[in-house]
Amino acid sequence: MTDGILGKAATMEIPIHGNGEARQLPEDDGLEQDLQQVMVSGPNLNETSIVSGGYGGSGDGLIPTGSGRHPSHSTTASGPGDEVARGIAGEKFDDVKKWGINTYKCTKQLLSERFGRGSRTVDLELELQIELLRETKRKYESVLQLGRALTAHLYSLLQTQHALGDAFADLSQKSPELQEEFGYNAETQKLLCKNGETLLGAVNFFVSSINTLVTKTMEDTLMTVKQYEAARLEYDAYRTDLEELSLGPRDAGTRGRLESAQATFQAHRDKYEKLRGDVAIKLKFLEENKIKVMHKQLLLFHNAVSAYFAGNQKQLEQTLQQFNIKLRPPGAEKPSWLEEQ
Repeated sequence: MTDGILGKAATMEIPIHGNGEARQLPEDDGLEQDLQQVMVSGPNLNETSIVSGGYGGSGDGLIPTGSGRHPSHSTTASGPGDEVARGIAGEKFDDVKKWGINTYKCTKQLLSERFGRGSRTVDLELELQIELLRETKRKYESVLQLGRALTAHLYSLLQTQHALGDAFADLSQKSPELQEEFGYNAETQKLLCKNGETLLGAVNFFVSSINTLVTKTMEDTLMTVKQYEAARLEYDAYRTDLEELSLGPRDAGTRGRLESAQATFQAHRDKYEKLRGDVAIKLKFLEENKIKVMHKQLLLFHNAVSAYFAGNQKQLEQTLQQFNIKLRPPGAEKPSWLEEQ
């Protein structure tokens, strides 16, 4: 039964489902970044050990880097504390060894894919959705940047209008012959400031909501995508390893290695499938949440901007009520930013 599974694995490139397929990939500019991502997931150790002889070597070449002393040859009998220390050191060595082997296999697989000598498992539908998410995030980041620029310009305009209104009011008191003219211009600037503060708060609320969507919601989904992509690379690395072993000679030693490789491959396959499912679910909920949030925010932005430039103070106030937004109380730092209740 094992031979049948391995034979199938060696000939089918093991696509996971109907949408999965193995294909050749050309070299691209992201190679260095991908290699860095492979290397950063090393074991978290308090002391690092260096093994001479490469991956999978014996412990004879172990050189602890936590101390510059040579190994002691004292014949003093070891106590329970020494046994515990040796046990911890052994566990750390195993962690480093496993990480080294895994990193070597993943790096080998990555290079094979980039230079067109290896194959990779591809879920076309899922990867199209992931690429669409990354493109959407870039576009929303651009909107976020423009929204922040608009906020800065509106704030600057409000400061100028406020200063101009104060100047008109002062001149109204000191120029009797032009008191009326300066007076109604001062009132106009005050009204513009009031409406401008409402618009500024609405735009700020709009920008804040997009910022949350981009930097938290989308970013959280992309973090799961990165985990999925790393699991896919590991899965294909151990798949390739299993295929190579299955094509080799069959003897007692090889049979044991083959069974071990099959078990390791299955563990990485399960991890890959789980993360693929997690990504699909998060992409679905992200799309639903994005539509809900942006429907509200775009309506707010449109109504507030339209009312402001139409000089419709009543509609501006209705917009605040419609979206459950209130001004800060009098005496708050100017401009009067709007806050969500």
